[in-house]
Amino acid sequence: MAHVVEDIACTVCGCVCDDLRATVDAGLITAMEPHCPLHAAWFAKHNIAAPMVQATISGKPAAVDVAAAAAAKILREARQPMIYGLSRSSTPGQRAAVRLADKIGAIIDTTASSCHGNSIVALQTVGESTCTLGEVRNRCDLVIYWGANPAVSHPRHMERYSLEPHGQFVPEGRAGRKLVVFDIQENATTEAADDFVRIRPSSDFEVLWALRALVLGVPLRVAEVGGVPVTKLAALAEQMKSCRSGVFFFGRGLSLGRNGHAGVEALLQLTRDLNAHTRFYARRMRIYGDVAGADSVLAWQTGYPFSVNLARGYPRYNPGEYSAEQCLIRGEVDACLLVGSDGLNVLSPQARERLTHIPTIALDYPGADHITADVQFTTAIYGMHRAGTAYRMDEVPIPLRAVVDSPLPSDADVLDQILTAFGT
Repeated sequence: MAHVVEDIACTVCGCVCDDLRATVDAGLITAMEPHCPLHAAWFAKHNIAAPMVQATISGKPAAVDVAAAAAAKILREARQPMIYGLSRSSTPGQRAAVRLADKIGAIIDTTASSCHGNSIVALQTVGESTCTLGEVRNRCDLVIYWGANPAVSHPRHMERYSLEPHGQFVPEGRAGRKLVVFDIQENATTEAADDFVRIRPSSDFEVLWALRALVLGVPLRVAEVGGVPVTKLAALAEQMKSCRSGVFFFGRGLSLGRNGHAGVEALLQLTRDLNAHTRFYARRMRIYGDVAGADSVLAWQTGYPFSVNLARGYPRYNPGEYSAEQCLIRGEVDACLLVGSDGLNVLSPQARERLTHIPTIALDYPGADHITADVQFTTAIYGMHRAGTAYRMDEVPIPLRAVVDSPLPSDADVLDQILTAFGT
């Protein structure tokens, strides 16, 4: 009989909204509320009956233990294997991936290296003044999105956390908040903004440093910076200084690019400057549902959040040198294990093309079609078939619950089987 399961956490984006309700009938989810275009498409794609075949070798069905032995053989024969992905996993799967990487001396990397890797490098350099999304909801009366379009990438972010909710110190909700968007062009988020600041492409660093100067009381002897009049920037600086509490949410529009870390450093330093006048925060807009969890697990297991090389028996960290993108382009990797192949979407065509020339192993959810690997496993979905933990974009751990039963193994189960087979 159909029944309703409440308080479900969704891992499609970094919001990890945990207020969903699902109607379950005959082992499948037939309805999900409240509506979100991201989770609607996600559950429609992956909410299918478990396939009879849970593993394949060269496209031919195989038992999971036999496929695990074949995967272990590929990794054993590789001179420099790599484990990549992890952003659609959960804490148990991520820990199992680190155990396997340590055993085989692999490079282990996450999608962060091609998304917010520059942001992480920046905060390691200058630190960050940060908070939870709950603090934003309850305190912030000035919300600034910089290089982000949450109306598309995180559809419920403004609804639940930043703009619309009634908070302890913002009881009026939307009426008590101001929304400012910095971007190079109008988008769906600018339609909801009180103020849209259009900046020239690749001018974020200059605009941020101009704002820093104005916040610190340093006069500017130019009429405009990055396409924005200085008078406009001066008014924005005063607005930031005079708010009760403010927050920057910045996305890949700021962090990507060769010098993306410099732009993020400037924003983090501006946030620090503003804290001399008021309470101000900065938060990254993480894309994948548990990429923050991948950062956290790698950091507590190896000391570093991404791009870690364990080939010498101890962890070495060097973004760029050990990132999946560069290792693939340079041809340094001769076998790759993908924990969630949708992480390939953030890699360049050259990096993805390189994967066609080396042995690959893929652990994917039902319905995934990003790659055809030499050894392929279909794994259970955390938050649908298995319980687990996902870290929201603000590093707050959110428990995941099993909504429907499935005979599929989890990625942690498969990785531990490969680890066992590797040692035999």
